[in-house]
Amino acid sequence: MNVHDAPQNNEVRKLSMGELGRKTPELFKSSEKFPLVLVLDNVRSMMNTGSVFRTADAFLLERILLCGLTATPPHREIHKTALGATESVAWTYFENTTDAIQHLKENGYTVIAMEQTTESMSLRSFCPEAGAKYAIVFGNEVKGVQDKVLAMCDLCLEIPQFGTKHSLNISVTAGIVVWDFFCKTSPTQK
Repeated sequence: MNVHDAPQNNEVRKLSMGELGRKTPELFKSSEKFPLVLVLDNVRSMMNTGSVFRTADAFLLERILLCGLTATPPHREIHKTALGATESVAWTYFENTTDAIQHLKENGYTVIAMEQTTESMSLRSFCPEAGAKYAIVFGNEVKGVQDKVLAMCDLCLEIPQFGTKHSLNISVTAGIVVWDFFCKTSPTQK
């Protein structure tokens, strides 16, 4: 169906907050989570960090690991974009990203770096296994994922891009990747 074939409805309106049926932070914490962990490797922008929290909340993700110089809540700059998601999404801080990766691997996670490398696979081609535990590493806005972290990852994925820029903002990348994983593996998607 194209837009011209769609029924015309003059009664379209935005849904109210009550109609959206959003979870309280307490209900969020007790709900079964989508088995995906996001790892922020020295992400310098607190607004990017806040945006990743908001994405993690939207998709009921398991946890965020904040590593290195990535700021941690509570912080006014993170709150600007997180809009309260720091109260619902579980997070842990690791001084060294390599310690976070080691922890994940010891707990059965497949660790994937979002990075353009000689061995990167297109996100479009990657098919996550339903029910498997994945962790996705997002790197610094300028330097990307650290080389020593890349060496520990099970694979690298990249989002195909066709313009003059060679990268997307980390918060945009996180949103695309989480949506892709959710669509490919979630039995509860609409």
